[in-house]
Amino acid sequence: MTAHLTTTGLALAYGDTAIVTDATVDFPAGQLTVIVGRNGCGKSTLLRGLARLVPPASGAVLLDGTDIAKQPARTLARRLGMLPQQPQAPDGITVAELVGRGRHPHQRWFRQWSDADEAAVRRALTATGTLELAERTVDQLSGGQQQRVWIALAIAQDPEVMLLDEPTTFLDLAHQLDVLEVLRNLLPRTIVAVLHDLNLAARYADHLIAMKEGRVVAQGTPAQIVRPEVVAEVFDLDCAVIDDPITGTPLVVPAARTVRTA
Repeated sequence: MTAHLTTTGLALAYGDTAIVTDATVDFPAGQLTVIVGRNGCGKSTLLRGLARLVPPASGAVLLDGTDIAKQPARTLARRLGMLPQQPQAPDGITVAELVGRGRHPHQRWFRQWSDADEAAVRRALTATGTLELAERTVDQLSGGQQQRVWIALAIAQDPEVMLLDEPTTFLDLAHQLDVLEVLRNLLPRTIVAVLHDLNLAARYADHLIAMKEGRVVAQGTPAQIVRPEVVAEVFDLDCAVIDDPITGTPLVVPAARTVRTA
């Protein structure tokens, strides 16, 4: 259930506008990698490129050494799943029905719903603590519950690589922690997520990718990346970095910002 995802010289663009340039990145198999950086630096575009939603302007995305651009769509969908930002569920759909849609890549016109599909959905609901919500409609759920249901859909797809774009957006701190604990419990699946909160990224990630203005400027363990000089370069933020008193992971303590007045 582990797969090795890499990019070589990857460039991504929307029309004539370059967004990601010359990204050569290693996403370690069986680990949780988090992409960090300021708004607009290309994090989500890189993730969309990994999912083949944005075609490369140059370079390639490789899954176990094979260019994903050359793989059939259904084959790739069985191996790689993506959870976008703020996904929308159809009106009135139940949790079980929505999570069941994750099984579509495994079905053929001659093989409809099976016991294996049922078992996969149940495992996904159990893994995310949403089994008791199965018969409720998605629009009845809280934001934190909905996010766990979307992750359950991705799990039901049973991919070797999971890509998640801002899975904790708009959630309060307790629900952010719940979602990130779910992701940790899915290891040793290969997981790549985009997060805004650098301290949460440092706490939960095995590997960090730091981006600035479309470039990958650093990649490595949280201890290697969350250092004052790297934070200053990537986030334009002066800070001290201390050990988290609970986890021992790097913790960023920002310096006071000077407010410029006219």
